[in-house]
Amino acid sequence: MYWQTSRFELDLARPRVMGIVNVTPDSFSDGGQFVSRDAAMGHCEQLLKDGADLLDIGGESTRPGAPAVPLEEELARVLPVLRHAVTLGVPVSIDTYKPAVMQAALDLGADIVNDIWALRWPGDANGLSALAVVRAHPSCGVCLMHMHREPQTMQLAPMQGDVLPQVASFLRQVSQELQAQGVAAARICLDPGIGFGKTVQQNFALLARQAELLALGYPLLAGWSRKSSLAAITETSQSAVAAMDLQARLVPSVTAALLAVQNGASIVRVHDVKPTVQALQVLAAVQAATV
Repeated sequence: MYWQTSRFELDLARPRVMGIVNVTPDSFSDGGQFVSRDAAMGHCEQLLKDGADLLDIGGESTRPGAPAVPLEEELARVLPVLRHAVTLGVPVSIDTYKPAVMQAALDLGADIVNDIWALRWPGDANGLSALAVVRAHPSCGVCLMHMHREPQTMQLAPMQGDVLPQVASFLRQVSQELQAQGVAAARICLDPGIGFGKTVQQNFALLARQAELLALGYPLLAGWSRKSSLAAITETSQSAVAAMDLQARLVPSVTAALLAVQNGASIVRVHDVKPTVQALQVLAAVQAATV
């Protein structure tokens, strides 16, 4: 299986690691660490040294309750970093739901649109649609994510019932609609949206029953890195979960990424690239020895 992106046809015969570059002051796990241009550019380079296959650059936090960022501010955060990232020889993804940011990023040479709204955001004041942007860049990759409600409200009233058929139905619908608009299936990747309006139990159901999403026929991207659900099942109280630091989330995050790959995910989106790459190398060695 391949994922077609603007400049690269990404071979998914082996799992790929997408390194996260948050150019934000308020992301839930690393806000403020890479908000300066130089720090973010250096982080891009370090992630590649650590073994990342792709870079995902975002300028707005999507943690539960996060406020929206004005368009001009988001552009000012991400474009200088993108200009550098596209020179580094790997696919570069823009993590945004705003059509104007997608367009600016793709015009600069970005390869992938990674959209938590699955190209459905209704709020562009200029009338520009995400679909129009994607159609105007006829080889860019697109990652469509499932999100219940929106970041400001998604955890106030999370999903109810069996999460798998609901997520699968949504992802099937948006991917089919995108193909109907002329976007080739090879350009599409799906993300079940771990933590985006789901309960802890529902998130783990998505991992345990991931094969039901693979049946849709597209590569899957799994984003478990440092998510609160991992803290919730490894700590004994809500206060401990809230206080759980990044180092304490490392082992659960790598474990979840490894399980996602074992269950068929083609791409894992992570903060901690080097330990994730090392874990996947161990998995590959075991798999090779059993052939």
